[in-house]
Amino acid sequence: MSTQQQWLIPNWPGLPDNVGVLSTTRRGGVSPAPYDDGMGAGGLNLGTHVGDQPHNVAANRAILRQMLPDDPVWLSQVHGTAVVNVAKVGPQQVPDADASLSTVAGKVCVIMTADCLPVLFADQQGKTVAAAHAGWRGLAAGVLEKTVEAMRAAGAGELTAWMGPAIGAYQFEVGAEVKQTFLDGALDASGVRHVDAAFSVIDGKPGKYLADIYGLARYVLHRAGVRQVHGGEFCTVSNSGRFYSYRRDGVTGRQATLIWLK
Repeated sequence: MSTQQQWLIPNWPGLPDNVGVLSTTRRGGVSPAPYDDGMGAGGLNLGTHVGDQPHNVAANRAILRQMLPDDPVWLSQVHGTAVVNVAKVGPQQVPDADASLSTVAGKVCVIMTADCLPVLFADQQGKTVAAAHAGWRGLAAGVLEKTVEAMRAAGAGELTAWMGPAIGAYQFEVGAEVKQTFLDGALDASGVRHVDAAFSVIDGKPGKYLADIYGLARYVLHRAGVRQVHGGEFCTVSNSGRFYSYRRDGVTGRQATLIWLK
């Protein structure tokens, strides 16, 4: 297996040279089915909470560690809005949070997903980086805005963002309550238009919509003042040979999206 197949290197124009980024796939690990690579070989499941054997997860995390300057600061993700500074997280600590930031070289921010949206941030001066976990609940609750606020409080300048692998707009079926949650958070008529554009009616399914989580995130990021947003071309559900997907498989692994200062 080639490195290109195993790892996803973000296509992120304008990313400062001193910022490292990486997104894993389900390929290149040791986990058996249902955490395998989808093609008959071991999978790179990085989640300790999904039923995989601990020794498999440890082996997979050791494979990932070879690509990084330090151990990632793993989070216990709870679909909330808490943001932690990885330099203040002690060894063996796993804080309840859905975003992390760093201003220190070598400290690695990481988010795990299997359909939810991972968003990486960097300021254009290369002084501050962050990673956020944005499922629809966290996205609606403000996790991206909280991450931007925390970065600016830490001294970040103009920000750029990259959206990693998530469920695509043709696969993400939701109910009317999800759309209403985002409409309730729209601040003006322009916001309502952006929210409406991110939801498509499903013929024959009253009250059901296809949601574009990438489109919703772009709207939220633009509202927060992040003008340069890249990525958003993936679908974890549709690409079973590359990504884990909870919606597709139920019991499955987790991939990771990481960022650090060099």
